[in-house]
Amino acid sequence: MRHRCRVKKLSKPADQRKALLRALTTELVRHGRITTTLIRAKVVRSEVDKMITLAKDGSLASRRKALGYIYDTALVHALFEQAPTRYANRQGGYTRILHTVPRRGDHAEMAIIELV
Repeated sequence: MRHRCRVKKLSKPADQRKALLRALTTELVRHGRITTTLIRAKVVRSEVDKMITLAKDGSLASRRKALGYIYDTALVHALFEQAPTRYANRQGGYTRILHTVPRRGDHAEMAIIELV
């Protein structure tokens, strides 16, 4: 039984799930907007919020945590420069999920996740 387990497993082993979430987080920070399935968007939302919170903190330890998670180092440096000014008076909720039409092949629920 999975009572009180809050992590969505996304039908993947732990290493593949972690790599998927890191890749989606990196691409969302890079492009500002990506299209993915609804469940993946809901899971990646918390990871992106954590990275932006680290960027708002701005300490060396926060930067190292972000560098350990996001694949692109130049992207982390840009995030740490832009996020504190862009999200200065926002306490959370840095992403928005918009529902779109289902995927044609398997009718999976699709969504657009974007930075606010």
